[in-house]
Amino acid sequence: MSYKVIVDSCGELTAEMKASGRFETASLGLEVGDCHIIDDESFNQAEFLKNVAECPTCPKSSCPSPETFMEGYHCDAEHVYAVTLSSELSGSYNSAVLGKNLYEEEYGEKDIYVFNSKSASVGQTLIGMKIAQCEERGMTFKEVVAAVEAYIEEQHTYFVLETLETLRKNGRLTGLKAIAATVLNIKPVMGATPKGEICQLGQARGIKKALKNMVDCVIADLKDPESKVLAISHCNCPQRAQDVKKMLEERVKLKDIIILDTRGVSSMYANDGGVIIAV
Repeated sequence: MSYKVIVDSCGELTAEMKASGRFETASLGLEVGDCHIIDDESFNQAEFLKNVAECPTCPKSSCPSPETFMEGYHCDAEHVYAVTLSSELSGSYNSAVLGKNLYEEEYGEKDIYVFNSKSASVGQTLIGMKIAQCEERGMTFKEVVAAVEAYIEEQHTYFVLETLETLRKNGRLTGLKAIAATVLNIKPVMGATPKGEICQLGQARGIKKALKNMVDCVIADLKDPESKVLAISHCNCPQRAQDVKKMLEERVKLKDIIILDTRGVSSMYANDGGVIIAV
């Protein structure tokens, strides 16, 4: 059975995913001052981070249009899946659902399903990989949907950032109590609630201790680690990502650990030096 997976550009794609021809990106837009950037293959992280650092206003993102998703669904694949960042953080999920409705009005019924990742970044990557794994096993469309929804319910996301300012200024930290003062170099360890909202899991003084604290949180939540693929994404800090991988490998045996660079949207919210984990 032919299938296709559309991941909005907050989700990173591995080299294997890109090479498979099964995956497509629905690009979000990024605004840095007067500059509009499309988060596609042309995204230049170094240039983007430089522009953000020099811009007095906070960068913003805009979700893909319903028409973008509709065009993605219009293909030869019999099963089409979309994976969007958490509906609590973006309009991308609603846009993908609206795109499905538009497609069906225009072309009729088709097996299309939109997954609300309740995560972001590499959380979406792992969900995309899970869809492909289920499809390759020959599961029916309904079986794939059920298996992947169950996977999403069990998935955990964690992150440590140098600054939460972009998230705060763009209203993504609503409902959170005041975050500890940055003057003390306190770095919060953040995660996602089951609903897909951002929550605080802990904090530590300095980034190294915060990363260790994050690893502690990952280990505490892990069940059946040998069957799990863990993904790490980083914004312009490959050594930091490798250090986190090493910390994990010293304490637990996982099926695999993959490391990816953040794309545009994740780079915008994670900021220079941010590390995200999903498992």
